[in-house]
Amino acid sequence: MNTESIKNEAAKKLYNALAEREPIDAISSTYAGLTVEDAYEIQLINVKRYIGEGEIISGRKIGLTSKPMQELLGISEPDYGHLYQSMNKKDGIVFMKDVIAPKAEGEIAFVLKEDLEGPNVTVEDVYRATDYVMASIEIVDSRIQDWKIKLVDTVADNGSSSCYVLSDKKVKLDDLSLIDIEMTVYKNGEKIDSGKGSDVLGNPAVSVAWLANKLFDYGITLKKGELILSGAITAAPKASENDVFEFEFSQLGSVKVTFK
Repeated sequence: MNTESIKNEAAKKLYNALAEREPIDAISSTYAGLTVEDAYEIQLINVKRYIGEGEIISGRKIGLTSKPMQELLGISEPDYGHLYQSMNKKDGIVFMKDVIAPKAEGEIAFVLKEDLEGPNVTVEDVYRATDYVMASIEIVDSRIQDWKIKLVDTVADNGSSSCYVLSDKKVKLDDLSLIDIEMTVYKNGEKIDSGKGSDVLGNPAVSVAWLANKLFDYGITLKKGELILSGAITAAPKASENDVFEFEFSQLGSVKVTFK
């Protein structure tokens, strides 16, 4: 089987796994030798498939922004996935029948007021192009059995993204300090973790700049109005039925998700 056939077959397996909520064996073990570039191409095969089915891209998510996660996977940069409008859980409810093994991540979300095009995007460019930021939750989920993933697996699997919840509060960057934002995680009313904006690559805006420059390699530009989930501030706790997670952000307010 040639490389193109392998990529198409891997993409179809991931597509079916999501559609049927049935996890599959790791892509990295099924198809030995796949590169990260191959994995992004697998991701894009499914992006084109979803767009063809009527999905509308709402933005991008950035993952693997913490040093511990990068060290765990033996990498030196984050990864990314695509977001669709249908992923926006406006009521803050996620049904367990729609996911496989979900986890909840608190993140600072950016919304752009102008395009950001690589390859030389800086943090200053990100500040200038950002309309506002919000508190957000990304629900990550893996179509790979038991989350036994390598970098190739999560990249091919759209950055292990599932859906997201946004707060109602919108804050201009002039009115806050990204690196000093403090976040506290509550699970079923009990505090379980905390972190700061600086835990995302030193500054979440660095994460967004990385994304704009990385996308340039694939001929993609971040567009005005798009949403960017900049990366998890803390580790992602596992979610089970009836769990309620609330992420409280200084300066940004709080955002909540309920699993049913």
